[in-house]
Amino acid sequence: MRGLKRERILRVLLTEPKPLSKNELSKRATCTRQWVILFLRALEKKKLVKKTTVVDPAELIKYWITIHKKPRKYREYMVKDPLTILRKTKLTYALTTYQAENLVQQHLFPSRIDVYIEEADVPAWHSLFLKEGLYGKGNVRIIVTEEPTFYGKRKLNNLFVVSLPQLIIDLFAEGGPAVEAAEMLLSRIKKHVSRI
Repeated sequence: MRGLKRERILRVLLTEPKPLSKNELSKRATCTRQWVILFLRALEKKKLVKKTTVVDPAELIKYWITIHKKPRKYREYMVKDPLTILRKTKLTYALTTYQAENLVQQHLFPSRIDVYIEEADVPAWHSLFLKEGLYGKGNVRIIVTEEPTFYGKRKLNNLFVVSLPQLIIDLFAEGGPAVEAAEMLLSRIKKHVSRI
């Protein structure tokens, strides 16, 4: 659980445009205030944050990569028109990796659609995708995750996409051509910081 708590804190720090109080950070990261304070101290020693202000977002993302745990629980489906299904559903989700990157910067071919979902929704998603396709290795992968992973998600082209920091982390974890796309997104963050 410790790794997940750190990732929750990093996700909030990197997604919020303005620094938050420690209380607000702990509430949004769903961690105790004490845990937030201890982790912020460790990040301050590495000169990545000052109090709750991110000093260098690109370096903080690089640190996040070193502690990131790739999700292990997922299911795959072959579905004819998954984006239409996603646009119509009321279930909670957020796209990541190839399809999300294609919506954000259009560098990768969306060869697979990776979708974060909540564990409680697995039966509903399974039923939904079976109506429109088949269960087994295919073009859609649903990844079971905890609710804080959706923090900072946004809507692009009527589809929900993870926050930019989460997308970068997921692309690095994916490996292969996705790493190049992640580095391009990371360089955008570096350019933004240099103008501040």
